[in-house]
Amino acid sequence: LIAEAQKPLIYCGGGVILSGAERELAAFADLVDAPVVSTLMGLGAVPADNPRMLGMLGMHGTHAANIAMQRCDLLIAVGVRFSDRALGNAETFAAQAKVLHIDIDRAEINKNVSTTLHITGDARVVLELLLSRVAQKANGQWMQQARSMMEEYLSDELFEPRKILRQMAAIAPEITVATDVGQHQMWTAQHFPFLHPRQLITSGGLGTMGFGYGAAIGAQMALGRDARVVMLTGDGSFHMNLNEACTAVSYDLPIITVIFNNQVLGMVRQWQTTFYGKRYSDTDPHRKTDFVKLAEGFGAKGYRAATPAEFKAAFADAMKQKGPSWIDCRIGKDEKVLPMIPGGGTVNDIIME
Repeated sequence: LIAEAQKPLIYCGGGVILSGAERELAAFADLVDAPVVSTLMGLGAVPADNPRMLGMLGMHGTHAANIAMQRCDLLIAVGVRFSDRALGNAETFAAQAKVLHIDIDRAEINKNVSTTLHITGDARVVLELLLSRVAQKANGQWMQQARSMMEEYLSDELFEPRKILRQMAAIAPEITVATDVGQHQMWTAQHFPFLHPRQLITSGGLGTMGFGYGAAIGAQMALGRDARVVMLTGDGSFHMNLNEACTAVSYDLPIITVIFNNQVLGMVRQWQTTFYGKRYSDTDPHRKTDFVKLAEGFGAKGYRAATPAEFKAAFADAMKQKGPSWIDCRIGKDEKVLPMIPGGGTVNDIIME
């Protein structure tokens, strides 16, 4: 299958990270000369600055990743479960491709996607075996075509999530990032350039609002105070578990919390806007929480930012703090996570703006 393929595509998931197979995966991608796309849980397995990396696939994946999936002739899926957020319309998913699925869990094989061939085993072990058996490939035209589909979704004028994430990465590219669940989680997956495995800590398909702060505390304790952990959250998610700030303060943990504060429950509101004729229900809780005062009440450092310059200054100063800090980022309530493929849709239904 690999020898015959002219447009191979590697689709990597959390199983690659769990097995510690990132080096083998990168070597395998070079060997078969293929671009790589990722699940949410697979981000970091291939560095964002690797020219083969097209980004995340699926409902909120990049345009390049989703188009490449539809154009490839061999899909090599490693450590993935083919979740509904990745598949969209399962009947048209990778419709032109043969599917090679590598996964340690036999129950995942042929569950959501029918395979042409599958290998049940640990991702690292299987990739090591393939590296010793597969001949070098040259698919330069396909690689060039895949890279040409990459697009930039950044505006320098607006104070919006993409700008915030790029400024963070420019100041501190090696930070460990924990997220809650919602729009901020998807913006982070789309626009923060993860460079190594386990740099992103998120609850994935569990969808647990409030997960982020406990995860950030655990990561900071594990990595030590010399490391930098940043918790990205929305005002909706943060209200679920912000009481743990007292723990972060008690242990003097230098966690920076960046709050994408649009004062609504943004992801559900986005769906209500896009698919339900702006019939809003229970997505504007009318909260008046002052996160700066609340941070100070807990004994943390509080900042507020409403412009790119204010955020840059606040984040740079927060990086100098020895204890926890919060940055309340005032973004518009109509900011959306784009691109977006509607649930059950195909790449032809992608919403770009």
